[in-house]
Amino acid sequence: MDLHIVGAEATEAEREAVDRLLGPPATGWQGAARDIGRDGRTAIGGRQVTGDRDLLLPAFHAVQDAIGWISHGALNYICTRLSVPPAEAWGVVTFYHLLATEPRPVAVAHVCDDIACRLNGAEQLCRDLESRLGHAVHRSPCLGQCDLGSAALVTRAGREPGRFVLAPVTADEVVDALKGIDKPKGLSPLTDGMKRGDKPSGLSRSTVKGARLLSRSGLANPASLDSYLEHGGYAALRKAIDLGPAAVIAEVSAAKLLGRGGAAFPTGRKWDAVAREPATPHYVVCNADESEPGTFKDRVLMEQDPFAVIEAMTICGLATGSARGFVYIRGEYPEAESAIGAAIEQARAAGVLGPSVAGSGQAFEIEIRRGGGAYICGEETSLFNSLEGKRGEPRSKPPFPAQIGVFGKPTVVNNVETLVNVLDILTEGGAAWARTGTEGSTGTRLFCLSGHVAKPGLYEIECGQTLRHAIDLAGGVPGRRSIQAVLLGGAAGTFVGPDALDMPLSFEGARAANATLGSGVIMVFDETADLLDTLARIAQFFRDESCGQCVPCRVGTVRQEELLRGRESGVGSRESKELLGELGQAMRDASICGLGQTAASAIESAFGNVPSLKRSARS
Repeated sequence: MDLHIVGAEATEAEREAVDRLLGPPATGWQGAARDIGRDGRTAIGGRQVTGDRDLLLPAFHAVQDAIGWISHGALNYICTRLSVPPAEAWGVVTFYHLLATEPRPVAVAHVCDDIACRLNGAEQLCRDLESRLGHAVHRSPCLGQCDLGSAALVTRAGREPGRFVLAPVTADEVVDALKGIDKPKGLSPLTDGMKRGDKPSGLSRSTVKGARLLSRSGLANPASLDSYLEHGGYAALRKAIDLGPAAVIAEVSAAKLLGRGGAAFPTGRKWDAVAREPATPHYVVCNADESEPGTFKDRVLMEQDPFAVIEAMTICGLATGSARGFVYIRGEYPEAESAIGAAIEQARAAGVLGPSVAGSGQAFEIEIRRGGGAYICGEETSLFNSLEGKRGEPRSKPPFPAQIGVFGKPTVVNNVETLVNVLDILTEGGAAWARTGTEGSTGTRLFCLSGHVAKPGLYEIECGQTLRHAIDLAGGVPGRRSIQAVLLGGAAGTFVGPDALDMPLSFEGARAANATLGSGVIMVFDETADLLDTLARIAQFFRDESCGQCVPCRVGTVRQEELLRGRESGVGSRESKELLGELGQAMRDASICGLGQTAASAIESAFGNVPSLKRSARS
């Protein structure tokens, strides 16, 4: 396709930013000066150029990192380089809330005002910063720092761009960060998301005998492959090479490992389905777009144990006949991206990643792709579209990813926690690993404790322990205040009342209680919490994050928020509850993907399970 792109032209700085990513244009068809003798009347390499569409989102990031925003001229130049029609590219760039298409300051702060941070005064923090900094401050959905109070993602554009997270943060610290632009001294690249001077993110390895997933976190140096090896790293890969692909998948199946992202699909079955597919190539995708409000487990694993993620992906690649993998990391996780990137480089240099993994003769390579700020891209098919340079909208299923995934090929997609479990499954043996937990929920799980608890943080807990046990591990509710409600699974999860504290934290235990464990969120609300404000913020979250592809979700999420914002018209009354129920049912029945299908779950459960809201609904 010969695109004749007209209109604004890119500046030299914008072209340079794109060319650093894509390399210099080879012909006039790709943006170089047109040379009749060289270019003629026929485009050369057109198939190859159009095959680079998946670099569209990285190209947008390259320009914004350098300039601070993406102008029409920059967009036109990217379209010329990648042979993408500008109208399509505009639809992509405007899909992501972290990408700016209007001029803005070189340094900006994205300040979280989501449900966990609201409990710690985020609303007042945002108002203060907006009055002091104006357009340099942007309100943000959950930044995945829920255990640390308030949080801000600070970005700086330029030839040496910077991104870092401050948590916990005060208004003065944000102002200082934007004025000085440089990263605050004393914060290492891998610890910006921690309480200063504390161990990582409230990690507790004492919550389960012989903790697995967190065994290295806080002990091994996440920036050193040698340290990882000293703590048992790459033993699982060596065993996987000795066993062979079929036996590896058999061990994962014997462990009865269920996905830890919320859907709870059997991991061994997913790997086996991809391995059996005759179509090639096969791909491995690590879904690290952890955007569920209240969730931060994958961030901690990537920041504190990045080599484990790389090793687990490599094992998956060898077992499923995949030579290429992608780690799709949410754009709000700069430290995780840095940690994974450094781990990939060291693994490649050591020969445990690349054309012959650990001398096995089997190839496996990993690329990092940064998300642009879109919760919907945590849905696997939306993630595929984003990887391919399209709007991150979900696809209809079937076909399922094991048959037709990214680039139309068989694809394994697992989240970070699910993959890291594989290391201990192989070193212990699948059957032995499965003896921990319950019959229907084997192993341990990572739970993100936040809200009104004394010691918020990440806890590894054996499946089957109770909700009360988890809250007690986190120190209980401060000030001897009573529990009003607990949110399980995040914004797409379920509210339960204090009468549910003895619920087992297992898939079957949650189902019996008509609840969900989702992505491992346990957010506690004490008697002082304004739950109606929380519900309205959840509704706003889904309104903002709906991709708009289907009417039930696009319209239903807006109407849901309108009902919950209208306190003066009787939010929580029997009439409003009935209307919310009708909206929720419509979204569940007719939405294309899980976002619309679960957008009302937490809200409906709050009015049904929380005593203080149940009383208002009866009035």
